[in-house]
Amino acid sequence: MAIFEFSLRGTRVRDITLPVPLDHGEPGGPRIEVFARELSAPGGEDAPVLLFLQGGPGGKGPRPMPGEGWVAEALKTHRVLLLDQRGTGRSTPVDARTLAGLAPEAQAEHIRNFRAEQIVADAELIRHEVYGGAPWQTLGQSYGGFLTLTYLSFAPEALEAAYVTGGVTSIEPDADAIYRNTLPRVARKSAEFYRRYPWHAGTLAALVERVENDDVQLPSGDRLTARRLQTLGIDFGMKPGMERLLWLLDEAFTPSGHLSDAFLDGVDQRTQYRGGALYAVLQEEIYASGMGATRWSAHRMREELGGFDAAEEVAAGRPMPFTGEMFFPWQFDEIASLRPFRDAAHALHEREDHPELYDSARLARNEVPVAAAMYHDDMFVPIEFAEATRDAVPNTQLWITNEFEHDGLRADPSIVRRLIDRVVEEGGPRR
Repeated sequence: MAIFEFSLRGTRVRDITLPVPLDHGEPGGPRIEVFARELSAPGGEDAPVLLFLQGGPGGKGPRPMPGEGWVAEALKTHRVLLLDQRGTGRSTPVDARTLAGLAPEAQAEHIRNFRAEQIVADAELIRHEVYGGAPWQTLGQSYGGFLTLTYLSFAPEALEAAYVTGGVTSIEPDADAIYRNTLPRVARKSAEFYRRYPWHAGTLAALVERVENDDVQLPSGDRLTARRLQTLGIDFGMKPGMERLLWLLDEAFTPSGHLSDAFLDGVDQRTQYRGGALYAVLQEEIYASGMGATRWSAHRMREELGGFDAAEEVAAGRPMPFTGEMFFPWQFDEIASLRPFRDAAHALHEREDHPELYDSARLARNEVPVAAAMYHDDMFVPIEFAEATRDAVPNTQLWITNEFEHDGLRADPSIVRRLIDRVVEEGGPRR
């Protein structure tokens, strides 16, 4: 274990690097490194530890700016531990070099070691090695809420309290059920975009016609297709997402009718996953639990529901439909940063056996206070599943609001204080 300490404009920082098993089920096997960064305010070196479980999957911990955001709010009462989940940030990465030379099944087997149960086991090793096994508190954003439920399932003794923002999911994972719900949510967000900015229905229709009939090259060398344009809808899940797309489309065409370099570069940047391929590869794996393959669930549900073919919809005089936080097999052929992961992704989506993500019987006996903020119109984590989980997991307090989108924690740092105060009002963290 290595620890490096420094000061970030008055905030005490401890960078922690710890060797961990690649597979915690085989502690004597290959090892990787996991990185975490502890922050504490002056005089707060012994404050309760708040482990931040980042969204994703495949997400690294945030890099804090002094005095800004939810971290500054949390530091008033806690030490904050920012974990680079295995495979991300300064933890041992998963990249094209990692998988080079491996057969597809071996690639999939390697990537399976970056699921929720292994992330929780990493956290437990850090808790014991760095903090002497003392219990701590967690804050899970988005996928971090999924990780929280895994933590409550398999190591609840580690937790004094758990806070979740936009991440309470079903404890009976079913990828088909998720995408049957979220695809219509994307359609509603798309309709809202066209209501706000109706002239861009014409812009997007012209773009679909152009890219379907011409070989339009992105700066990466990828060909731009209509279905790749559709994936820009992922940003509708964030508060400023519609306006980001508004201004990207605002300069799509030059006065001479060509596609602008700025537009093509913007599309390329927003639809590439350099340094973040795990997010794409594991997107359906976060719903894979026990027996049964996901088999490209989002792709199948898109076909089942219908109405998502860009060329057909535009030809019929309807606005181009968007897609959201979901991945399709063609992306691993058409996107340069994902091509090295194509074989692994296909093998992973066909795997029938998966470790259990949650222990419903243990969750039904939960004694850890859980305070969660869920967003009624969230495009990524449906509120219906959150309410069912609230009813199945005792000591879960759910604050449901339509004031925020999925990035509520980033938009309003006071959310974290409201959740901490809610636990205090209900009797405080478990000691």
